[in-house]
Amino acid sequence: MEVKVLSSKLVKPAACNNGGATETEYIPLSIFDRVTFQMQMAIIYAFAPPAPSTAAIEKGLALVLGQYRAFAGQLGESPDGSPAVILNDRGARLVEASVDADLVDMAPAKPTPELLKLHPDLEGEQPLEEVVLLQLTRFRCGSLAVGFTSNHVVADGHATSNFLVAWGRATRGLPMGPPPVHHYHGLFKPRSSPRVEHDHRRREYHLPSPNDVVGHHGDAADNIVIHKAHFTKDFIAGLRADASVGRGRPFSRFETILAHLWRAMTRARGLGPEESSAIRLSVDGRHRLGKPAEYFGNMVLWAFPRSTVGDLLNRPLKHAAQVIHDEVARVDGAYFQSFVDFACSGAVQKEKLAPSAVLKDAHCPDVEVDSWLTFPFYELDFGTGSPSYFMPSYFPTEGMLFLAPSYIGDGSVDAFVPVFQHNLQAFKECCYSVE
Repeated sequence: MEVKVLSSKLVKPAACNNGGATETEYIPLSIFDRVTFQMQMAIIYAFAPPAPSTAAIEKGLALVLGQYRAFAGQLGESPDGSPAVILNDRGARLVEASVDADLVDMAPAKPTPELLKLHPDLEGEQPLEEVVLLQLTRFRCGSLAVGFTSNHVVADGHATSNFLVAWGRATRGLPMGPPPVHHYHGLFKPRSSPRVEHDHRRREYHLPSPNDVVGHHGDAADNIVIHKAHFTKDFIAGLRADASVGRGRPFSRFETILAHLWRAMTRARGLGPEESSAIRLSVDGRHRLGKPAEYFGNMVLWAFPRSTVGDLLNRPLKHAAQVIHDEVARVDGAYFQSFVDFACSGAVQKEKLAPSAVLKDAHCPDVEVDSWLTFPFYELDFGTGSPSYFMPSYFPTEGMLFLAPSYIGDGSVDAFVPVFQHNLQAFKECCYSVE
């Protein structure tokens, strides 16, 4: 299917919202920004006809960028040489495109390489000049696909979802809501008597080795397929009941689904019982550190539930759910403050540590998960109603799971699961089974 690019422009923030600033301003990258993944966050929205006009979307974008200027800036350095977001109002890249086909012809049941055509072509664009890139692709049937890409170093999923909701409200002529709260020097302070109570050297950081293999290499993606698993509300209720037997308070929907997928992936991979498997899952620190929900940037650390393969597969679902629950509970306010104490101690620079959050072709025997179950992504409304569906773009990293509410809106969940082609059939056979 051919996507025809019609135009490409920079949409700059509405001048009336930037306070009339005449000098370039900077937002210093925080200790949380510096340990997050160096990657582009890419998602796809689809809107059924009558789709909103490009003019209305662009006007709303200019307005919201006036309030969220970090998304109209560039990554660089502040005058003192430290990494920062430069608030130079460069703008967001907006590409208009069309397809001589109906959306149903392209709307896949799972992410495929075809989805990349719904984003601006990034070939030869490293490093990217803009923090945000958008593509509006209109289909013959009148539907609209919105491909949204943003730099994860500038904002995590929580902050990005706030931006998207505000964008829709600005487009509809409504108040955008509370303005974003940005990082500044001294926001995350170590205690007067720092106490490093956790092994941050081996969790958020690691000591690089010349033998480290990171990034995407060769044709590894050719052997990976992304399976979309749809879990109905009833199926999830059954899982929760099974996992929570004998427990006063049931495990959460997230804990239960992740425990189930962890076991299903482990079984499909055919791992030996003595091998160990871990999950990397993000934990939001806003509430834990007493910071506002409007904080715009990254404020995420990770929990690392771990179990042997034998225990995962031979013990009941409750075991996996409990391991996840307990490990997330450990990443509390005290844990975040311990990280602040460590990150501000100078040990990272002295010992030449590097962030452990790196991109890989495959995570086997481990798993990584991005959960979007609580983010209001479906509240992006440009004036013609909520999107008909929403999904992550094509990201072929084996073991990198994405969880999102189903577009059906009935409490069901879609899990986007990249697996090796040779493990796909085994995964399908066990991912819909309640043991």
